[in-house]
Amino acid sequence: MNTNEVMADFNQKKIELKGQFIALIERKNEPLNEIGNGIYTRYKYPVLTAAHTPLEWRFDFNPDTNPLFLERIAINATFNAGAMKWKDKYILAARVEGADRKSFFAIAESPNGIDNFKFWDKPCVIPQTEEPDTNVYDMRLINHEDGWIYGIFCTERKDPSAPKGDTSTAVANAGIVRTKDLINWERLPDLISNTGQQRNVVLHPEFVNGKYALYTRPQDGFIDVGNGGGIGLGYVDDMKNPIVKDEEIIYGKQYHTVYELKNGLGPAPIKTEKGWLHLAHGVRNTAAGLRYTLYMFMTDLNDISKVTHAPAGHFMAPEGIERVGDVSNVLFSNGWIEDENGTVYIYYASSDTRMHVAVSSVDKLVDYVINTPEDTLTSAGSVNTIIKQINKNKEIF
Repeated sequence: MNTNEVMADFNQKKIELKGQFIALIERKNEPLNEIGNGIYTRYKYPVLTAAHTPLEWRFDFNPDTNPLFLERIAINATFNAGAMKWKDKYILAARVEGADRKSFFAIAESPNGIDNFKFWDKPCVIPQTEEPDTNVYDMRLINHEDGWIYGIFCTERKDPSAPKGDTSTAVANAGIVRTKDLINWERLPDLISNTGQQRNVVLHPEFVNGKYALYTRPQDGFIDVGNGGGIGLGYVDDMKNPIVKDEEIIYGKQYHTVYELKNGLGPAPIKTEKGWLHLAHGVRNTAAGLRYTLYMFMTDLNDISKVTHAPAGHFMAPEGIERVGDVSNVLFSNGWIEDENGTVYIYYASSDTRMHVAVSSVDKLVDYVINTPEDTLTSAGSVNTIIKQINKNKEIF
């Protein structure tokens, strides 16, 4: 082709690509038509995928340097997003993973919380500590009563004690940043804990006796929880010197449950009149590999270390196409938003690939957590629980 033909072909491809992109971004989402469980409503389309990332991140639009119109920077997935309401917009701080395996954070916003999510122009620039992060992911956004918005995420680095030639062993810890505008991030020191490696660390949104309360997930290694595991709770005097003290497990692992292998808190809890609502993930092993589901519990309003209600089983599990992806059979959430009218938007990722939304309400979630029977931990106990409900219904009818 001559120069004019190349330019015409380039412009045509650019027009077609932008048209497809706009159609995806502006596609109206819709609730799934299913009887469901009455607790939440899933929506048909993912709210974020790799294809939602801006074209300017992925393509060089200069025909002189990219005459064949090839994608230059490939994005693999968008998942595990923190969430908050900000200036009347629904904000997701998504984990965006490139084809190079490196994850970074990027802000996407929506006018209604269920569709039209659009990424801001540039990814988040996270300042580095003296020991740079190799990889970062799974940021929780917490609008703390001290006036700062905190982002707590997992920072991954190569294990310095790994044997020579071992290029896969890593060390995990909680990285901490704070901001006033979601653009300019101040890096604070990484969390200092004496209970092992830390992942899934979440900051409580209010002071507790003048201290910062942190939900932790201590573990012996990067993958294996070992003798650790469970959702911990500890306290920090000053986030500029984040030494966590008095750390204890408040929700541990339990044999033959959805969290028998490991568990960790998702987003920061929601405060209600009945107690603090918590959304967490639980992991069990199967013949097909690890299975991640979401479960809920409630802690006391005045004593956040006290679990008051713990419904049996999972709250949400992967269904249909959600079970397929980079890491299959996984549901994970580290972000939800409580709206002024009591609506709750639950943002969850499926199979480390894409982001979804399910919509519920504070009233429904409180009802679910308080009135769902707890796990009896035996098959016979489960049968007895069902029979009790059958007999109760017979009394009514």
